[in-house]
Amino acid sequence: MNGWPTGVGRRVFDTIDSTNIYARAIVNDGASPVWIMAHEQTDGVGRRGRAWSTQRGNFAATYLADIKDDLNTVALRSFVAALALYDALIDVGVSADRLSLKWPNDVLLDGGKVAGILLETAGVGPSHICIGIGVNLAHAPEPDKMETTATPAKSLLGDVGLNISAERFLDALAPAYDARETQFRANGFDSTRSDWLAHAARLGETIVARTPKGDTVGTFETLDQTGAVILQTAKGRCAIHAAEIFFT
Repeated sequence: MNGWPTGVGRRVFDTIDSTNIYARAIVNDGASPVWIMAHEQTDGVGRRGRAWSTQRGNFAATYLADIKDDLNTVALRSFVAALALYDALIDVGVSADRLSLKWPNDVLLDGGKVAGILLETAGVGPSHICIGIGVNLAHAPEPDKMETTATPAKSLLGDVGLNISAERFLDALAPAYDARETQFRANGFDSTRSDWLAHAARLGETIVARTPKGDTVGTFETLDQTGAVILQTAKGRCAIHAAEIFFT
């Protein structure tokens, strides 16, 4: 990877409640774009409000940036971030054939979750995007602390034997995200979508999309231009815009 991206700030904390909370608190300080990282996170929140605390040795960070697009386009940054994570994991020594991307915002190692992404907006308008990222560098959550239906967790140390510090990973992730963001701005979603699909988990296979209204079972065909997952079901093609994905 190249060096630290020009014009991007860096703030590293020993312990913090949540990097996303901190990011939201500084939206009016003129600090963005900036990476905010903590060696320990005590009160983080994941998707759907789930607890997302971070043990020492793991990676927790938020990228705070000004919003310069409409909100639908901003939401596509989950795919940009997923590709940046994929690139950074390869940069620190993970073999590409062990990695895949799970819609909408997880990175898998040998089929188990090693990293996740949470997008939030902040400020009036809103004015900023907060991209929260967690990576199991040294520790994977214990199975009894996870939902029974959750994708099994993996870690770089436990499953690959790589001992990567959080700051070393940040040094890989920041330029990787900068490169993927540049690609997105230059080419729109098309090239990002194509690259994401090239690494998609279970593409062409049967998956389950679970929403509050129930489960939709179908063959994972592609992503559309909005980032929705397209399933071929018994009732025809179906676009899923928000759901929990489960593998059969």
